[in-house]
Amino acid sequence: MNILNEMLERAKANQKRIVLPEGTEERTLKAANEILSQGIAQLILIGNEAEIHEKAQKLNLSHVAKATLLDPENNPKFETYVALLMELRKKKGLQKADAEKLVKNPLYLACLLIKNGDADGEVAGAQNATGDVLRPAFQIIKTLPGISVVSGAFLMFTDKPEYGENGLMVFADCAVHPNPTASELAEIAVATGKTTRAICGIEPKIAMLSFSTKGSARHEMVDKVVEATALAREMAPDMAIDGELQADAAIVPAIGKSKAPGSDIAGSANVLVFPTLEVGNIAYKLVQRIAGADAIGPILQGMAAPVNDLSRGCSVDDIVKLVTITANQALAE
Repeated sequence: MNILNEMLERAKANQKRIVLPEGTEERTLKAANEILSQGIAQLILIGNEAEIHEKAQKLNLSHVAKATLLDPENNPKFETYVALLMELRKKKGLQKADAEKLVKNPLYLACLLIKNGDADGEVAGAQNATGDVLRPAFQIIKTLPGISVVSGAFLMFTDKPEYGENGLMVFADCAVHPNPTASELAEIAVATGKTTRAICGIEPKIAMLSFSTKGSARHEMVDKVVEATALAREMAPDMAIDGELQADAAIVPAIGKSKAPGSDIAGSANVLVFPTLEVGNIAYKLVQRIAGADAIGPILQGMAAPVNDLSRGCSVDDIVKLVTITANQALAE
């Protein structure tokens, strides 16, 4: 996993400020200790300070002392964040009393830190559902200009160097948008290409996947992928994008040459864009479990600042890796 090591070194060299709103959760504390001991990022832990200190001491996590601790019930910038949230949500008629409650919610507070310039990125989800993590991010941080859809990419590290980039492939969307339109699918493809460049440091070769290759089947779902491919090429003429391609035609050179002769992508794709969320989610989990791939993500794409969501079944190592990726995203932006 040389690419992951490169991401680690970039993160260490730049020391981005990553906020962890689940600051009292045990795996989060263990990951924070590892991150701070390695110098991967500066950390802001949200939670009751006494509880964080007590748990860190009990677990013998001496490096947690290097983190900045922020207690939502004793926040020196409380009024600043209340005013910011009210300004951001004034069109929704947010009242001050409601804003004050939300600012004490660690997930909202984390996003307000980022919006106010006090943090560079967020990682959460070890004890919160995806919807609870993303809701304040959509309301406060919002999407990048010109982006209408947020998606989730996975870095899939396999032991098959003949596929992708020496065994690394990027899958999207596997986490967020159930059934994108053609224009949304095009946005997802371009966003994933940018993620691949920014985080992995490799040139994306993007395959728009379907159950058809170059007209071998006719269906409205195939038509969507064909249209999305054309739109994505218009949006990012500097990226190599092709479709519609079946999965084998996308990654196996001999099959790609046979099914899609003349394609620059067929047989050598390192980015796979799935037509719907169910396909992407099923595919990444099967590759992870059956092929033993190391699946890192989801990496949220399209947000104005990096916010990434963990699985509630995540390991300490998962948190460390996602913080590393988040730091790289913040650096790229």
